[in-house]
Order: sequence, then structure tokens, then C-alpha cells
Amino acid sequence: MASSILSDCSSCATSRLLPLRRALHPPTPRFRPGLAVILVGSRKDSQTYVRNKKRACDAVGIKSYEVNLPEDASEYEVIKHIATFNDDPSVHGILVQLPLPRHMNDENILNAVSIEKDVDGFHPVNIGRLAMQGRDPFFVPCTPKGCMELLHRSGVEIKGKRAVVIGRSNIVGTPAALLLQKANATVSIVHSKTKNPEEITRQADIIIAAVGVANLVRGSWIKPGAAIIDVGINPVDDPASPRGYRLVGDVCFEEASKVAGAITPVPGGVGPMTIAMLLSNTLDSAKRIHKFK
Repeated sequence: MASSILSDCSSCATSRLLPLRRALHPPTPRFRPGLAVILVGSRKDSQTYVRNKKRACDAVGIKSYEVNLPEDASEYEVIKHIATFNDDPSVHGILVQLPLPRHMNDENILNAVSIEKDVDGFHPVNIGRLAMQGRDPFFVPCTPKGCMELLHRSGVEIKGKRAVVIGRSNIVGTPAALLLQKANATVSIVHSKTKNPEEITRQADIIIAAVGVANLVRGSWIKPGAAIIDVGINPVDDPASPRGYRLVGDVCFEEASKVAGAITPVPGGVGPMTIAMLLSNTLDSAKRIHKFK
């Protein structure tokens, strides 16, 4: 059985939040960071994510602002709320919950967020700076940043190792590959057009799976001792569950845990670290805006 990095994910997230809590509760606080979240529509998974983010903000002392818009809201309405938060000095981070409804242009909306408040790290300038050598973005996207934090805290060596990222989304796959490259790993990206994905993945010392396909990565894909971070969270039918379904990752945990050296569980793996990184980015933004070190 794999020694799980990542049965310890929650404790990693908790230990990451403790310094935030201390920083936000000094005897004489100089400011209170504010995080604004815009949710469009009524997707249950998005509502759950937003609820968890609000709960985490409350736990560490970050003030949360929330705007809920109907599924048929216009792009203009969303951008108008973003503009209000851009101009609000009490708001230090703005998050537009993805995915957005199909009739909206993600790029237009994400570009409207002030780069200095883009705590999700999705602004093209932030991604561009992440891709360039010798440049640092204002913010690193939260889930990839959380993946790297898990690897570092678990003592997984990255420099000189082979890493495979499965999936090339703008949210996780592409920035995760860029971060691994910055950490001096030799990185390959496996995607829907890749030939022989099993063969490529089997060479990896580190695997980050973020493709949104339940149990895609089987035990036969995995090099013995590899470290696996499973970002996927997919519902599969389960009549035995009260909800009628259960959540599984992109990696078949039962098979992978017999081969891997370390693996994240689903659920409860990467999610807590993603939220911890979001709060960390929000605090960093507030400190930068207030010129407070």
C-alpha cells in the first residue's frame, strides 16, 4: 500500500492555514483582507466550493463578499460586479467561480479582474509571467500551487525527476506543468491526442492527473514508487450511497495505491490545499496593496 502524502493532505492544509490565522489575529491588526466571490448559476459543485471557501475565510479572519447571479445573467452584469470589486479598497482578492454558463466568454470576464486582485491566478498576464524564465506572477493558480506545496511538504524530490501532467487545462494542467518545469523537473503533458499515454505516464516519478475522467489512470500506468497527485473529482453511480453516487478521482485509487509510493485521496486530497492557497494569495494581495511586509 502506498505511503500516502496525502492521507495527510488535510494536516498539510491545516499547517498552511495556521500562519495565516496568526498573521490575521495579531494584538493590533493593521488591516483585514477581503475576498470577493462571484457565482453564476446554481451548479451544486460550484455552490459547495463557494461555501467551503467562505467557511475557510471565516476560520482565519478574512472577510468574504459574495455575489450570486442567475444562470441567465449577462456577461455585462458579471463584469459590472467585477469592476465594483476592483475599485473597492476593502477587497483584496476577486474570484469568479468556474465554470461559467456557456453563453459567457470566460476570457472577457477573467480579463476584467484587476491583475493585482487576481488571486486565482488566471489573468493572462499572470499566466504569461509564470511561463517566462526570470519572471514571477503576482499570483500562482491555487490548485497547481497546492499540488506543489504537497510535493514539497511530503519531501518528494522534484529536481531532475520525470514528471507527467495528465490534462492541459488553463486551470490546472498547463500551470502545473509550468511550475514543475520551474522546479527543474523534466515535464511531459499527456492529453486527449497523445499516443501511448500509458507508456509515457509509466516513465514518471511524479504524476499530476487533472483530466476529469473517472479512474482513467490504472495501476499498469504507474512506475513503482511514483508520487501521484489526483486532482480529478468525478461522480460515479453508487446505489449503496445515500446520494446515489460517490466521488472518485482520475486515478484508480485501489490499483494505484498498490504501486505508488504516495498518492492523494479523493475526496479530501487536493481540495483543502487549493483553498489554503487561495487564502494565502488573498493575504499576500492585502499585504502588497497595504505595503505591509
